[in-house]
Amino acid sequence: MAITSTGLNAATSSDYQAAAANVDKSILGKDDFLKLLLVELQHQDPTEPMDSEKILTQTSQLATLESAENTNKALADLAASLSSTQQFSTISAIGKTADLGSDAISLDEGSSTTFEVYFPNDIQQGTVNITDIQGNFIKSLDVGTNPSGVYQFTWDGTDAAGNAVESGIYRVSSDYTDQSGTAQQTRLGAYPIESVRFEDGQTLVKVGSSYVPLENIVEVY
Repeated sequence: MAITSTGLNAATSSDYQAAAANVDKSILGKDDFLKLLLVELQHQDPTEPMDSEKILTQTSQLATLESAENTNKALADLAASLSSTQQFSTISAIGKTADLGSDAISLDEGSSTTFEVYFPNDIQQGTVNITDIQGNFIKSLDVGTNPSGVYQFTWDGTDAAGNAVESGIYRVSSDYTDQSGTAQQTRLGAYPIESVRFEDGQTLVKVGSSYVPLENIVEVY
């Protein structure tokens, strides 16, 4: 590729040759079809001209091929437009709450795990409760007195008695009271949408401190 005085890239003959070499010559397009028809007309025997019915059939095939190509292009353009519209419509979800559809965390025995919980109201006092998959109480973590927001907690993998629990899936929820003394509840897996990112054709939303694919969200409210 050569550089012109304007700073723009100009294709050289070697570039065109390389592009031509990459063309799949096993597929005939409408232009190839038309060339074949013209060559056939040029080399027909003047004493036995081509059957007019055959010409009409081939012309009809050419028109059908062109129509199909135009339809495919229109559908591709429509799909791209709809995809772009869907992506940017996600921006309107900023500020709303996204539900990931799960309040579960995984734990490997002997290790700790970190997770985030969103509190939509100011916290006067409360606890984060960890239960096993059957709902049996394992341990509680103090929330403290804090304004509303997303808070990170670390569970050391022990139960209320200080014993290490087995590897498995555990559930996280919270009971707390707000500044007016009203009882409130929240759980892991529901967070406010802070921003939207478009990356490699994928829509990502920021919930808590992480970006997750839009398809991972089961509900927005």
